[in-house]
Amino acid sequence: MNTLKAGQFPFTRGIHAEMYKSRAWTMRQYAGFGSAEESNQRYRFLLSQGTTGLSVAFDLPTQLGLDPDDPLALGEVGRVGVSIATLEDMEKLFADIPLEQVTTSMTINAPAMMLLALYALVAEKQGVSLEQIGGTIQNDILKEYIARGTYIYPPKQSMRLITDTFEFCTKHIPKWNTISISGYHIREAGSTAAQEIAFTLANAKAYVRAALERGLGVDEFAPRLSFFFACHNNILEETAKFRAARRMWANIAKQEFGAVNPKSLMLRFHTQTGGSTLTAQQPEVNIVRTAYQALAAVLGGTQSLHTNAFDEALGLPTESSAKLALRTQQVLAYESGVTLEPDPLGGSYYVESLTDTLEQEANHLLEQIEALGGSVAAIEAGFIGQEIEEAAYRFQQAIERKERIVVGVNQFQSKDSNSVPIQIINPEMDAKRQAEVKAYRAARDNSVTTVALENLKSAASSRENLFPLVMDAFRAKATLGEVCGVLRGLWGEYRPDF
Repeated sequence: MNTLKAGQFPFTRGIHAEMYKSRAWTMRQYAGFGSAEESNQRYRFLLSQGTTGLSVAFDLPTQLGLDPDDPLALGEVGRVGVSIATLEDMEKLFADIPLEQVTTSMTINAPAMMLLALYALVAEKQGVSLEQIGGTIQNDILKEYIARGTYIYPPKQSMRLITDTFEFCTKHIPKWNTISISGYHIREAGSTAAQEIAFTLANAKAYVRAALERGLGVDEFAPRLSFFFACHNNILEETAKFRAARRMWANIAKQEFGAVNPKSLMLRFHTQTGGSTLTAQQPEVNIVRTAYQALAAVLGGTQSLHTNAFDEALGLPTESSAKLALRTQQVLAYESGVTLEPDPLGGSYYVESLTDTLEQEANHLLEQIEALGGSVAAIEAGFIGQEIEEAAYRFQQAIERKERIVVGVNQFQSKDSNSVPIQIINPEMDAKRQAEVKAYRAARDNSVTTVALENLKSAASSRENLFPLVMDAFRAKATLGEVCGVLRGLWGEYRPDF
């Protein structure tokens, strides 16, 4: 049995000696829809209700580096997140929100560098130095090839954008978490808990290796690596999953990469309750699911947490359902008593055994991935994708056979209507955003923009760090689609072979 305390290597029991006894986790509610102005209103509402960190959801065109007037963006502008194409949009998104006083997480991957560059420019305009701003960009492209699909460029070029961001932030934005290595989407795609650990850590190893090949020292960038996990319904398995992942990463960072700085060894992670566990049937029951999942995340020692709103199986959260999701965290933090002990379940024979079992299963998968040549090779070979698909199929079979009960779906059904209010996105959003981005282009000096984009193209053909060139392009009023388009034209787009 593990007798080490929280805050001691390999951090099985938590990365800080006192955990929540000294400071609660960051309560970060994921939000974004429609226009920058609408999302700004939601952020300011959440801050007024006690959320302690912002988390930005971008629409699909933004995630794919497309402007709102791109033909491929039609019908998707502002639907599943906020539409951002220009520096002006980013200024509106954070209007009246002092960036030195909040931390901001942005779920963005293929164009992560670009959105962070826009955020940095907004900070500059607010008179806030880059050294003062803190937050996280997801910036995890490998899991996009595995589970989510919002990639743009081939793996090699995508990895360059990531390592360029590591390098730039190490020097200029030291409080920023330069990547959030995500198991969340792997789990949402159907993986098991052990697979979520293994595939996330395999991707983490790939990022570390890429940064080392770039010439960065592990203790220069590893302290700013962060992780992102899902939390599903099995409370004790999820708690053990977080404990196992923390221990595994500490040993990987120390033994495989030679990290010395204790912060390089600490697996710091954000948790989101499981979106795929929410049901359209009897949606109010999702309140209960989310509360139990949030409890598991806290028992497992998360550093920040998003609780899903109960109506998310039907649409984006309303203001009311988002507030209730936040209140779920606040009750957990201030009324439940689980914050009084750093690792409340540490010492439980079952939890300790389950932690060991998950670690063994995850290590076996990591060995298979290493034998294939690492995460990138395993992705290209289809190994990771196939493992997830098979796990998802087994899970669905178990539901259909009623070997696994889902309340309201295959047991305890109800004929009552599910009449809950739904967040409605303005149907005129496409036309509104198209007009705005066209007006933005019309008002600028195109010759200045062209020079900045040409400079970016030239740098992309060399080994120069692209982050400053991206910032210069946005200063010259280039749009997101234009900046990403320069790299599309040079590097092409990724098309999977399987």
